[in-house]
Amino acid sequence: MTYPLVRRPGPSTVRLDLATFSRVAGIHPEMARRLAALGLLEPVRDSAGELWFARDQLLAVARIRRLRMSLGLNYSSLGLVVDLLDRVAELERQLRVTSSRRIGGTPWI
Repeated sequence: MTYPLVRRPGPSTVRLDLATFSRVAGIHPEMARRLAALGLLEPVRDSAGELWFARDQLLAVARIRRLRMSLGLNYSSLGLVVDLLDRVAELERQLRVTSSRRIGGTPWI
């Protein structure tokens, strides 16, 4: 039996450089930098200062673009909206977990 000395990157650990990320996301690299500066994207910096993005950040860009187009929000207000949507999603998740733990499906009083 052999054991690997290093962990192979899985789908969640794959990182995209700025150029690749921007191309796949359909945005200009400067826009990716701007979204990162606003805290809407969470890239990591390597020792050379280059930005690297996790693949799940592509979903964040899609969400940002949908909100911007459908609600006409500016980039500064997007941070607040995204934060509130994340909080609502977390509260809904907690409610589902709590509801599934109720014994016999008795209603809350």
